[in-house]
Amino acid sequence: MKRRNLLIGAAGLASSAMLLAACGTGPTPSAAPTPTEDPSGTITFWSPLAGMDKVAAAFNASQSKIKVTFETVPNADSGGYAKLSTAITAGNGPDVSTIEYPQLPQFVSNGQVQPLDGLIDKSATVDKLGSEIRGMVQFGDKTYGLPYDAAPMVMYYRKDMLTKAGIEVPKTWQEFEEAARKLKSVAPDAYLASFNPNQVPATAGLAWQAGAKWFGTSGDSWQVGVNDDATKKVAGYWQKLIDNKLVKVTQAYSDEWSLDLANGTVVGVVGANWSATGIQKRTEASGQKGQWIAAEMPNWGTPAGAFYGGSSFNVTKSSKNPAASAKFIEFLTTNPEAIKARGNTGSAFLAFPGLTPVAQQAYDASYFGNDIYAVFNKAYTTVSPGWQWGPSWDLTNTALKDAYGNLSTGGTVLEAVTTAQTATVAGLKQNGFSVKE
Repeated sequence: MKRRNLLIGAAGLASSAMLLAACGTGPTPSAAPTPTEDPSGTITFWSPLAGMDKVAAAFNASQSKIKVTFETVPNADSGGYAKLSTAITAGNGPDVSTIEYPQLPQFVSNGQVQPLDGLIDKSATVDKLGSEIRGMVQFGDKTYGLPYDAAPMVMYYRKDMLTKAGIEVPKTWQEFEEAARKLKSVAPDAYLASFNPNQVPATAGLAWQAGAKWFGTSGDSWQVGVNDDATKKVAGYWQKLIDNKLVKVTQAYSDEWSLDLANGTVVGVVGANWSATGIQKRTEASGQKGQWIAAEMPNWGTPAGAFYGGSSFNVTKSSKNPAASAKFIEFLTTNPEAIKARGNTGSAFLAFPGLTPVAQQAYDASYFGNDIYAVFNKAYTTVSPGWQWGPSWDLTNTALKDAYGNLSTGGTVLEAVTTAQTATVAGLKQNGFSVKE
C-alpha cells in the first residue's frame, strides 16, 4: 500500500518536523475544511468521561444553531479506542471524539482526526496554553485537538500513618525508600505504595520525571528509548522496593487494591489530580476522612514532574460538519459554563488558563487533610519539558503490560521495559516506520 506522508514535530514542535510513515487505514482525507463564521447543524459527540452528557446539554441550551447528540462510549481499558477507530474508518464515527494524549499521535498518523487549523480561533485557544500541554496536541505545524485537562502526577499519603512512623513527606526518592522502611518498622504489614502493572502510563510518568525520552526524532526516523538510562534507573529503583517488600505489586482498581486502601495495607498512591475521587470512594467507609493528603512526587534531587493521563477533544475524519464540531470543542475546553455544567464529577485540573478554579469550586475536596489543589498547581509548574508520545502507543502499552505479568513469577521491571523496547521497535518497523534505537 502506498503510504501517506504526515508531518509530525519532535516533541510536538513545528520547528523540528519529520516525516512519519503512517498506514493508510483511515478514510480518504477530504479537502481542507473552510472556516464558518456562524456554523450550524447537528453533530455527534462520543466520550467516556463522566458528566459530558450534561456539558452537551448545556451547550445545546446556550444557543440554537448547533445541536449536539451525545453518546457514552467505553473507556480505553474497555475497548473504546477500538470502537472509535473502527467507526472512523467505516465513515460513521462521531463528529467529536475524546482521545487521551498517549493515543492521539496514533489517530493522527492514521489520518483519523482532522487538523483544527482554520476552524478554531487559535489566539483564543491553543495560543493561551502552556508549551508542554500544547505539545500534547500539536504535531508539525498543525493542531489536532484541544486539550481538556492537564493531569500533573502527584503522590497521596495517609498522613496519620506517616506521623505514626515519624516520617516527613518524602521529597526525594531516597527519602521515599527510607520512609517505606520506617513504615515497615512500625506497621510490618503496611506498604507505603503499590506498584500497579496495569498502569503503564504511570511507568511512563515516572520515567518522564527522571529525564527519560521514550520517543524522539532523528532526521526522518523515530528514536525509541523505552529502556533508556533514565528508565533503567527508575526500573531498578522500583524493583528494589518490590524485592524488599516496601511496595506491593497490585493491579490498580482491582478489588484487592481497593481493599488494601480501605484497611490500611497500602497507605500511599502514585497518581494524579484525578486520583482523589477514587481514593475517597475506596476509603471513606473506613473512616479515613482527613487522613489522606496530596504531595508533590519525590524527585531525583531536582524538582521535576510529569503528566499522568489527560484527554483532548478532536474532530474526526468522518465528521461532515467540522466547523460546528470545532465550535463545540472550543466550548468544551475554554468556556467556564462547560466546567460548571459537568459539576462535581472529580478533582479536575484543566488545561485552559482560568478554568481550574471553576472546577475547584465544583469539587468538594474537604475529604482531604490538606489543600490538594495547591499541590496540583505546584506539581504542574515542575512538568519536565521535551516529552513526546510515540506514533503507536498500543504497541508499548500492550508489551509492557504483558511483560509485567511476569513480575509474580520472577520477572523484573527492568526485563519488562527491555522487552517493551524490543516489541515497540519491531512493531513500528512492521508498520512501516523508520526507527533508530
